[in-house]
Amino acid sequence: MRRDLYHLHMNQPANTRELTIRALLLGVALAVILGAANTYLGLYAGLTVSASIPAAVISMAILRGVFRSGTIKENNIVQSVASAGESLAAGVIFTVPAILLVGAWNEFEFWPTTLIAATGGILGVIFMIPLRRALIVERKDLVYPEGVACAEVLQAGETGGGGIRLIALGGLVGAGLKYLGARLIAFPGTVEGAMNYGRRVFYGGVDISAALLGVGYIVGFNVSLLMFLGGFIAWILFLPGLGVFEPTTAFAGVGGGGGADPDTPLGFAWSFWNSQIRYVGVGAMMVGAVESLWGVRKGVFASMRSLRSIPGAEKLPPAERDIGLSQLLIILLISFGATVYLYESMIHTLPAAIVVAAIMIVVAFILVALASYIVGLVGSSNSPVSGMTIVGLLTTSGIVLGLGLQADQAALAILGVAGVVCCAACTSGDISQDLKTGQIIGATPYRQQWAEVIGVAATAPIFAYILTLLNDVYGIGTGEPGSLKAPQAALFAGITNALVGKGELPLDMVAAGALIGVGFLALNPVMKRIGSAFRFHIMPIAVGIYLPLSLSATILIGGLLRLFITRKRNRRGENVGEGQDGGVLFSSGLIAGESLLGIIVAIIVSQEAKNAGSEPFESAALGVILLGLVLALFYWAANRKPS
Repeated sequence: MRRDLYHLHMNQPANTRELTIRALLLGVALAVILGAANTYLGLYAGLTVSASIPAAVISMAILRGVFRSGTIKENNIVQSVASAGESLAAGVIFTVPAILLVGAWNEFEFWPTTLIAATGGILGVIFMIPLRRALIVERKDLVYPEGVACAEVLQAGETGGGGIRLIALGGLVGAGLKYLGARLIAFPGTVEGAMNYGRRVFYGGVDISAALLGVGYIVGFNVSLLMFLGGFIAWILFLPGLGVFEPTTAFAGVGGGGGADPDTPLGFAWSFWNSQIRYVGVGAMMVGAVESLWGVRKGVFASMRSLRSIPGAEKLPPAERDIGLSQLLIILLISFGATVYLYESMIHTLPAAIVVAAIMIVVAFILVALASYIVGLVGSSNSPVSGMTIVGLLTTSGIVLGLGLQADQAALAILGVAGVVCCAACTSGDISQDLKTGQIIGATPYRQQWAEVIGVAATAPIFAYILTLLNDVYGIGTGEPGSLKAPQAALFAGITNALVGKGELPLDMVAAGALIGVGFLALNPVMKRIGSAFRFHIMPIAVGIYLPLSLSATILIGGLLRLFITRKRNRRGENVGEGQDGGVLFSSGLIAGESLLGIIVAIIVSQEAKNAGSEPFESAALGVILLGLVLALFYWAANRKPS
């Protein structure tokens, strides 16, 4: 990273426009759009992506290109608002659908869903504020990679024109491919097949998705390879190794997916993975969470101790002040009251609601501190939020069950806490990156923090509607063909059902996953001794086990493209920052285009019979060809540098 990034604020006038009405309005609009897109993507792929870089590029294109007067600090406010709202998507989709899956709700209720998102997001912001100086300003070992990359984009503001064109092109391509598959039914969403050899079933598949290619490019080769490794363990090793199939047909065909006949090899593969193998990922996630928490314990404790030496706001210049302590306490009390109301409306017992809310506050603060520290080390993409939420869920469940709550009451209390805690952890991780960006460019902390509170409050109400729409049209976590798999929500639902006595976890599979996690951890010292930069991070492997192989296969293709492009640039001696990488911007467009088109299609389908009066035309070969064409265009875009 260039040293001049840290001195960027030296060249700016003290009265530079920052927290303006237009910046807030643009930020809220982007927060809603990108939050909706991440809702679809997360339910589909189990992953979400940061909105900071695309929001910064779009902001510069509008404020500088259209209004001819945008400042770097205004653009930073826009990306902060957009990022704060977008980060809620991960917290909501990882947990709230689980309430439906355990049968405690029949539909996504507006006010409970909105309060889970709003209170969790605001707690993520205000709990991060006292830690900002300790973690972001003082700790030089915490890099906050996405925050630094976004600062590079903002510094090179002249690139907004070229950058917005690449995002727009990616959006058109992603939307076009999704429209062909979702409306014209030109190809199946997943090209897959399974065949049996005696009692052993072998599976292969790939998703026809431009968004997944973009996800693979953004997370990079290391993470995408680890996700595919998890899928390989689940589908290539465990499926034929543990599954026993009574053959009825030699080949189950292509397409279909989770709703295929279980008496066929394809249907058996999905059924056995869904009921048994994916819980190997649960055990691996638990190991990954414990390993992550243990690894950062000293840094978090040191940062907490340093809070005592932070000067009061009155001793700091205005440009370095956070939101004041009295204001934070008021927001905290309002949030606590809102969560008590939320939990009382869910479990209908006020004393228990107060206890559950108090537990949530404590767990949320601990996980916010952990999430903020971890993203500083490894970035938001590698943060083990799912694992941390599992730890919070298990911690909460013992106390909830101890209060005498049972069945749906207990499930609602457990998942209600998990939802708020997960939203807080996800939001704090993203705003940590934003505050790092602000520190680099000389933003005013308290203005940026208020902008993030506004972003959370403005975006929280959209999720109940988006979830309802997607569930009505596609289905969430149903396992049917074309449904949104919602892997984390299905995981939390399974764990919760087991805890409240409504189901059982295959503990042998969970134990196997834990052993696999420990085994990979043991390999990391070996990789270090031989001088390899590659590390076996447990969470991506666990997520790969818990996702369909077809998803991680497409993500790996995007990661391989990133590896190829990076090596090509290295041979040329090119040093391209994240914000100047045409592939990252094109990826953002692919993801936003496909995800938003998926929501638009859902709106259309909810008002009409899908493909009424016509026989669908479907060709797997056409889907593969189109994916190849998108990949070729992707290669071209990744080799371009915004100008």
